[in-house]
Amino acid sequence: MTETTAAGPLAPPDAAAPLAHWLDHLDRLHGQRITLGLERVRAVAQAMGPAVQPACPVVTVAGTNGKGSTCAMLEAVYRAAGYRTALYTSPHLVRFEERARLNGQPLAEAQLVPSFAAVETARQAAGDGALSYFEFTTLACVHALLAQRPDVLILEVGMGGRLDAVNVWDADVAIVTSVDLDHMEYLGPDREAIGLEKAGIWRPGRPAIVSDPMPPRSVVARALEIGADLWLAGRDFRHDGDRQQWQWQGRTRRYAGLAYPALRGANQLINAAGVLAALEALQARLPVTAQAVRQGLATVEWPGRFQVVPGQPVLVLDVAHNPHAAAALAANLDAMGFYPQTQAVFGAMADKAIEPMLRHLAPLVDRWYFCDLPTPRAAKAADLLQGWQRLGGCGERQAAQTHAGPAEALAAALAEADPAGRIVVFGSFYTVGGVLQHGLPRLGAQHLQA
Repeated sequence: MTETTAAGPLAPPDAAAPLAHWLDHLDRLHGQRITLGLERVRAVAQAMGPAVQPACPVVTVAGTNGKGSTCAMLEAVYRAAGYRTALYTSPHLVRFEERARLNGQPLAEAQLVPSFAAVETARQAAGDGALSYFEFTTLACVHALLAQRPDVLILEVGMGGRLDAVNVWDADVAIVTSVDLDHMEYLGPDREAIGLEKAGIWRPGRPAIVSDPMPPRSVVARALEIGADLWLAGRDFRHDGDRQQWQWQGRTRRYAGLAYPALRGANQLINAAGVLAALEALQARLPVTAQAVRQGLATVEWPGRFQVVPGQPVLVLDVAHNPHAAAALAANLDAMGFYPQTQAVFGAMADKAIEPMLRHLAPLVDRWYFCDLPTPRAAKAADLLQGWQRLGGCGERQAAQTHAGPAEALAAALAEADPAGRIVVFGSFYTVGGVLQHGLPRLGAQHLQA
């Protein structure tokens, strides 16, 4: 089936075409439109048959914030335990291949391209019309990962849960992290409505882990309604600690004297507690030792999540792109201690609650560098500046300027930086990814470079 656009017929690439050609083809057909619903992706998955039916346990992770970090910790612990791990996440920061990781490393283009061709063949066989960009690439990534015969498949939900393409697979263990306000035009107007969408990943009789210490009632009610095995933070598992170490207790397992996870930020302990509950729930099928837990949490890496890069000034990278995440970022920045100057590079999608995000960071930021992003969905830098001005951000202490992209904004910030200060790059994945295009920057204020 050859699809058409306003410009006429648009044939799919040759099966051996480079990955960039496939992605460009999908972009031109569907762009980055969000299309919810499982009918299309389920029909194509059925046409693909056993190639997309996992033979290993599946862990699915949904939530507003903390999904990626939770997935990364699961991957790290299972790798430390000697298992062959497959991880699917979205979106990516720099390269598409980041979305499909085997044993902690992105799949190569040569491993992904045959899966794109397989999805296209099945899509035509299903005769069920177009797939969205996200649906097509989700099927392709999972197909490619399963071809590597992993011991565990970890899936991050893109948005919501109930109607997200990832939910076409039945989770052996499902985790819902924090639930807050984001994507409200698709998921509903409040935490209860959004929580119900997230809880769509629950399955009858299977473990349903709730990391959020204060979940919406709908998340709990849905688990009880379908007879899921509900694990609640504070009831079925709990954690506490001091400045040096922490401990965790579940239904049958207990860990004491744990070092804090390598991922920074106060919220990571909440995520880690949910991870340990999931590990316990799968212990009979995927046994994990205490040493593997310690090693995995101590070595886990996940770029762009309160990632602190030493330098002069210090660089902080965070894909906080909603008010809840921005509040957590502000708290984490405040806990870093005193810095004589804080500069912020910020770019975001136009549909985000931008002014609340700015309000959370405003007390900490001395200079703003708003930037355009390379997608039609993004807010213009000039519009971000206007939003900041509406908050009263016009004083001498808080100067602001606009730039054509994240890299240009970071360069401008560095040119005006106090070497003892810090630069925070946050907002969309495009914002953080934009400063990582050529690798992890190591900053040195200009007047220090001899």
